[in-house]
Amino acid sequence: MTAIPLIHPDRTDTGFRPLKALHHFRKLIADKEDTEQVFHILDALRDNRFKRSVARFFATAEGQKVLADRPYLPAMLDDHDALRKLPEGSVGRVYVDFMEREGLTAQGLVDESMKFRRTKPRFDDMVELYGDRLRDTHDLFHILTGYGRDALGEQCVLAFSYSQTPSWGTLFIAWAGAREIRKGFGSRYPIYGAVREGQRIGRVAQQIAFQDIEALLAEPIDAARQRLGIAEPKIYKQVHAMMRADGVDPYDLLGTKEAAEAATQPELAQAA
Repeated sequence: MTAIPLIHPDRTDTGFRPLKALHHFRKLIADKEDTEQVFHILDALRDNRFKRSVARFFATAEGQKVLADRPYLPAMLDDHDALRKLPEGSVGRVYVDFMEREGLTAQGLVDESMKFRRTKPRFDDMVELYGDRLRDTHDLFHILTGYGRDALGEQCVLAFSYSQTPSWGTLFIAWAGAREIRKGFGSRYPIYGAVREGQRIGRVAQQIAFQDIEALLAEPIDAARQRLGIAEPKIYKQVHAMMRADGVDPYDLLGTKEAAEAATQPELAQAA
């Protein structure tokens, strides 16, 4: 096994820069598919808790295996032909269906992160290795938690991720994004409640990023959720049901101003 440091001696702390984070968040709101902005926000709001999570992972047997083998997860996750050979209902099969339906690839998220990194040095340390692992497993978080790629689902999965690996950047995006969604609807839907629920679920669940990913992909998804202690996101599903009943598309929240106004009319009339 090749030893690498927890933190490379040449790695410098970029500091806590909330205004920079806000600048990049506004860009992300303008185009939610501009994933590069997420990496800028995380970098602007780094704190020591992330390093402690990294140290905990590499103290585990799976962490030691990752250090020895250095697996490139996107190659495994993007081999859809191999994953389709897994049993129906397995994590891998559900993952393939999700990625193909959404038009996503694990390598695509790597490419977005490289846009952020193009002017930054790379460091052979545990911090970088674990950060890449979180990036590469992000969409596995979606299918295991049951949160979709709708605006609220993204905030909830980030809230879940924050409880798994605390980082001010992750928490900032989750709650700032929830606030943007809530602006159009007021208190009609329990948006904040769904995000808080995501934090609670992530807090009691086992660490997804700490798992043997190859073995996890072969598990039946219901059994994997039960083993990991991932509870059903009931409030999130309640919000979706309420929105659909009002004629609001949960997957187009930030682009349906008219629907939001229509949905809030009864609430405004009652307040008047």
